Amino acid sequence: MNADIETLIIGAGPAGLTAGYLLTKEGRDVLIIERDETYVGGISRTVDYKGFLFDVGGHRFFSKSKEVVDLWREILPDDFIQRPRLSRIFYGGKFYSYPLKAREALFNLGIMNSVACVLSYAWARVRPVKDPKTFHQWVRNQFGERLFSIFFRTYTEKVWGMSCDDISADWAAQRIKGLDLFSAIKNALGFGGGGKGQIKTLIQSFDYPRRGPGMMWETAADKIRAKGGTILMGRTLSGMSWNSEQGIWTVSVSLASGEIETFTARNVISSAPIRELSTAMSPRPLSLFHARELKYRDFLTVALIIRSETDLFPDNWIYIHDPSVKVGRVQNFLSWSPDMVPAPGYACLGLEYFCFEGDGLWSADDQDLVALAKKEIGQIGLCDPDLIVDACVVRQPKAYPVYDEEYRDHVMAIRLDMEGSFPTLHLVGRNGMHKYNNQDHAMMTAMLTVKNILAGKRVYDVWGVNEDAEYSESGTSGERAALASERLVPGRAA
Repeated sequence: MNADIETLIIGAGPAGLTAGYLLTKEGRDVLIIERDETYVGGISRTVDYKGFLFDVGGHRFFSKSKEVVDLWREILPDDFIQRPRLSRIFYGGKFYSYPLKAREALFNLGIMNSVACVLSYAWARVRPVKDPKTFHQWVRNQFGERLFSIFFRTYTEKVWGMSCDDISADWAAQRIKGLDLFSAIKNALGFGGGGKGQIKTLIQSFDYPRRGPGMMWETAADKIRAKGGTILMGRTLSGMSWNSEQGIWTVSVSLASGEIETFTARNVISSAPIRELSTAMSPRPLSLFHARELKYRDFLTVALIIRSETDLFPDNWIYIHDPSVKVGRVQNFLSWSPDMVPAPGYACLGLEYFCFEGDGLWSADDQDLVALAKKEIGQIGLCDPDLIVDACVVRQPKAYPVYDEEYRDHVMAIRLDMEGSFPTLHLVGRNGMHKYNNQDHAMMTAMLTVKNILAGKRVYDVWGVNEDAEYSESGTSGERAALASERLVPGRAA
């Protein structure tokens, strides 16, 4: 039996489109199915509302991988702009630079509170929690209990909707690897040194597509089609069956009309959430129980369009650590790119609310969410609510894979089962691997998967991306030549 296509790709996000682009470059037959009826790019899409463009989640374009940087430039050679990076923390009615500036933090917290933070850190170093298992324990060891309570607990629990005692230490180790209070203060005071072990500051500038990250992925989709690939929008995975004797997948997708389409393929690349993929598969994978235990965090953005002759603030986004409001982060789309706002005299802010699909926030009427956002933006003091002239709500399901205490065991069981039972099924991307990958890491998992497909065997360990490869938001876009020389690519599979 011959398959309809060589490779079927589930999901037209960064990982799926990267795989599709690279395979069509090699002349391979590709079909991509995407649930969204309008946008490609997944969480990296750009949403258009009356000409105002919204970056869903915020995506800075930087990477230590030469392959990723080169691919960005290949797909979108003429539409990058360089933007200054600025992020701050809002806590207790005051703004704190991110990363930490020692003098500013001392002034804002007050001498007594600052001394208490340092003493708390010293105590944590003398009496650390051995073998920390939770986010709370890991951060307490690195920063002390007092700073954990001030700068980590509230925001983290807003994002994840769960106690820091229920979040795996893997999350902290992955996202703030290599930092502690002592090194942060040394770095802020300019005593970081120049040696190999130096903790680098966060990036001072970054590249960005003029019209948001979706510009990259819309262009990639156009190039895939131009090379003979097919992208079908508005298709939801409904079933997958594996014929082990013939080595062929039969994949069924449903349309909004209720119509079912069926395709056969030699290879399947999936960036769909593992829980959804496993439920659709036949025969049922042995690891289905583990897949059903995986959890996801969702979020929504309330975009406020504001009449303003000047930019409201220079930050790309501001982290809201204040427990008196529900908003977790505020994006300033004008600071991402002037082209995100279509006319002078306007600004546009995106208030991000983290929630679970189906809970009170997620299910609230748009008008109630807009009213909440107007109230909270005034409470924080970033904008006069009377200047807001329009608004819209954008919901993003399954934005973040949850790192609870059991997730690692579940993912390992799923990985071993999938690789052993389904040799031509390839998991890629953030939700496809249940790993909080950045955009460039998601792309790298696809790039290595394509190499494996072209080789006809699993040559590269895709799961090593973002584990074997150390990564931090370091340098400036002007350092690209140096960064690009560091090929943070996992080695060949054992």
